[in-house]
Amino acid sequence: MDQDRSNGQNENGNGQQVRLELDDSAVHAAYANFCRVASTPEEVIIDLALNPDPTSAPVQRVKLSQRVVLNHFTAKRLAALLAATVKRHEQVFGPLEIDVRKRVQPEMAAMTR
Repeated sequence: MDQDRSNGQNENGNGQQVRLELDDSAVHAAYANFCRVASTPEEVIIDLALNPDPTSAPVQRVKLSQRVVLNHFTAKRLAALLAATVKRHEQVFGPLEIDVRKRVQPEMAAMTR
């Protein structure tokens, strides 16, 4: 089922609209700046964690905090939604540099040495 983000509705197999009401009263929110993705023939596994110092030593211990397991159909829908979200963000705020070393300001890098 493909979800329409704007109205929270899905189409069932008969082309009818089904309204999804989401209950987020028991949601646990966690921040992550690290992710690892693995897969099996049946599932996609996404591990999330907080890396407190992404620019330091070449070997770091990062404690995983969340694991999300999806089937490949849901993973493909998630990938499309994430790609569209990042594209909209970059259209408004400019390109996102994912290499943290390229984002560090030269004067700030000199201060950390």
